Amino acid sequence: MGSSLYNSFLSKNPSHQERLDFGNSIRKQTSRSSLAEFTVKNNRQTPIDILLTQAKSRIPPFIPIRHARMAVNPFAFFRGGAAIMAKDLAGVPSPAITVQLCGDMHVSNFGFFSTTEHQLVFGINDFDETLPGNFDWDLKRLTASAMIVSQLLGQDQVYGEAIVRNICTAYRNSLHQYATFPYVDLKRSYIDEKILLSSTTHYGKTVSQKYLKKLIEKTRKNTNHGVLDKLIEKTPHGPRFIEHPPLIVHADVSIRSGAKISELLDEVLQTYTKSLLPDRQHLLRRYKLIDWVRKVVGVGSVGTACWAMYFEGQDADDPLFLQLKEAQKSVLAPYFPSNKFQNEGKRVIDGQALIQGAPDLFLGFGKAEGHFYIRQLRDMKGGISIGGDGINMEVFPDFAKLFGWALANAHARSGDPAVLAGYCGKGEGLDDAMVKFSIAYSKQNEVDYDTFLRAIQSGKISSTTENF
Repeated sequence: MGSSLYNSFLSKNPSHQERLDFGNSIRKQTSRSSLAEFTVKNNRQTPIDILLTQAKSRIPPFIPIRHARMAVNPFAFFRGGAAIMAKDLAGVPSPAITVQLCGDMHVSNFGFFSTTEHQLVFGINDFDETLPGNFDWDLKRLTASAMIVSQLLGQDQVYGEAIVRNICTAYRNSLHQYATFPYVDLKRSYIDEKILLSSTTHYGKTVSQKYLKKLIEKTRKNTNHGVLDKLIEKTPHGPRFIEHPPLIVHADVSIRSGAKISELLDEVLQTYTKSLLPDRQHLLRRYKLIDWVRKVVGVGSVGTACWAMYFEGQDADDPLFLQLKEAQKSVLAPYFPSNKFQNEGKRVIDGQALIQGAPDLFLGFGKAEGHFYIRQLRDMKGGISIGGDGINMEVFPDFAKLFGWALANAHARSGDPAVLAGYCGKGEGLDDAMVKFSIAYSKQNEVDYDTFLRAIQSGKISSTTENF
């Protein structure tokens, strides 16, 4: 059943029950059990070739840093290997139920962010690869990452299966709930701080409640003013970003073209300002650009251009930090080719707006020596890490439910929750399939990771020995 038939059905404005039934009927073409399938093809493109192809569009000096970050452990490799998994997913059964995909869905791509009204909410927080596509691509990548992280935390397969089932159960149950919401109420539906804390009796134990509150408190301190002393220092030339070479440096010229950075940023800001609503253009013009630095960020994003910019309003007590990040074609683009975008930055912000509902006040896009999207750097943003002070084996089962809930919220906003609920059902058929798939893909990821490490050792893949 193709996406055209799916869209044609929805255009008729069917009833709630008709949408549920339609979702159920899609199982006849692509059964839930078939989503468990994953087999390696004899002519499978090697992960090394995929990574080397990606490197051609990245900034050359940063490629070794990207590979070094991916080499840390199997989950780090998985994070950087979204293009590898996209290639694999294109060859397995997938129901044509369209949502706005995150595109790089894994357990570290959730966190807290602030809405335009400065409301703290929990949800997906990375959109570099976002694109409309089949819903199960996100669910498969999320559950595979959960199985991989379970192993990273030293747990057995039984533990990993329970984590995957927690994700899927929360995902299914939340979709059935969202399917009953009026569309306007669905648009306003957030997993906000109040809902999270009031739901802890269902979604978490005492240890998880403590960790959740700790995350919230930390995120609330991540305001423009709260991070000022961490990012900016006083110099004879005025306030300047604190450098951490080679990850954060003041750059005069572009590595790619040799053009002056000041001219490129001026061009980006001019096009970016036009992408904002008039009231936000007016607000931005009240701020003066003081300083900027080039940054190396993330794992999969390393090698794309990224700048941080520091502005001041009335005085130094009125700071504003913006991040400009290059947007290249989504790794999903070859597999959902009907989606065309004149500016990849606009692709990112449009997808983010669909998924998050009320994203960053300064979210916009621009163009100069590439496509960019722009957002606030630190304003009430907080991610989730794995191990150490982050998610451990005790809190992971409870947070897995939050991940499934948040993914359902995103898919319900951008797709049809009743069709999704009808396909997923109320039984454990989908859960069973995702358990089998996640086990199979975690094993493939381990094989690919070992291949990757051997490629570094042989010199086929460049990597730095520094701790970046």
